[in-house]
Amino acid sequence: MPIARNDKSVLGHWWWTVDRWSLFALFALAILGLFASMAASPSVAERIGADTMHFVRKQALFLVPSLIIMITVSLLDIKSIRRLGLLMFFGSLVLLVAVLIFGSEIKGAKRWVYIAGFNIQPSEFIKPAFAIVGAWLFSLRHGGQDFPIIGGYKLIFIFYVLIATLLLMQPDIGQTLLFSAIWFTQFFLAGLPIWIVAVVVAAILISPVGVYYLFPHAQSRINRFLDPTTGDNYQIDRAMQAFMNGGIFGKGPGEGTIKNALPDGHSDFVFAVLGEEFGLIACLLVVMAFIFILVRSFSLIQHKNNMFILLATAGLIVQFCLQALINMASTLHMIPTKGMTLPFISYGGSSILALAIGMGMVLALTRKHQGEAGY
Repeated sequence: MPIARNDKSVLGHWWWTVDRWSLFALFALAILGLFASMAASPSVAERIGADTMHFVRKQALFLVPSLIIMITVSLLDIKSIRRLGLLMFFGSLVLLVAVLIFGSEIKGAKRWVYIAGFNIQPSEFIKPAFAIVGAWLFSLRHGGQDFPIIGGYKLIFIFYVLIATLLLMQPDIGQTLLFSAIWFTQFFLAGLPIWIVAVVVAAILISPVGVYYLFPHAQSRINRFLDPTTGDNYQIDRAMQAFMNGGIFGKGPGEGTIKNALPDGHSDFVFAVLGEEFGLIACLLVVMAFIFILVRSFSLIQHKNNMFILLATAGLIVQFCLQALINMASTLHMIPTKGMTLPFISYGGSSILALAIGMGMVLALTRKHQGEAGY
């Protein structure tokens, strides 16, 4: 039954103020993720001795409640979004410390902590939370106020250094990159002093050198990227073969073969499975969906007079789309390989839930408010 324009209920008000185009694009990515799981995960499940639908069921189990949570978060007002962000921030901060103490080590990294029967990756939740906290502190300063005693700019810098250090101790360079991108984007939009721009640019230029010499696993990946003969490139070779097999239109649903030999075909390399079975056109549609969400979100906030909305939305969208870019570029061998999920498409419970909360915040912040055109 259609919702009337004059419906004053919570749901009716939400429907006529939320950006339905962004909502539909996010749901389309989530549905595609479920189909991608059906295509890519059965062979992975068989290799670990589980039934073929094991990961598909788990993906649906994560996806359905996550989308419900996304809608629920999008119903919140701005004050409630700030409170949720603060709660997530300090909760995730505690869990980041707990990971280093109690976390289980997988492939040489400690990134997950086991709580109430679930493996949780706190780094996924700290990113949207930091975007909200950073936007709040920056907007206080911009509005002529400031955080007591220490000041908002100094406090957000302390938070950044603390969390980046905790992430590098896991170690997780990719998440640190995403986290840094959120911080720099918000700092820049809030009015970054020119001397800080010079410092940040210099840090960006020298950081790859530091990463190369401080983290052996990163050094190995960079070496293999620059010279494939220096190490094992099994997964990236299979991924490139998948794209070549798929061509323009793909081999058809379920007809791909590379997924049978791709250990992370349901997670980090799901884009390659899509390329083989659905082809170049489907891959371009996925890229266009992320570009649409990026452009649409920035177009919705450009006329808003609330600095918190501007900075929070910018940070959340940069995280969402940059994560997609890193995943796809890594799969296409455009950058060194990095274990990072493709938002809403790759398998991963913590990732899906954290992204759903973050994009629910975006939907809430970009809703039409009284006095705006089309309200």
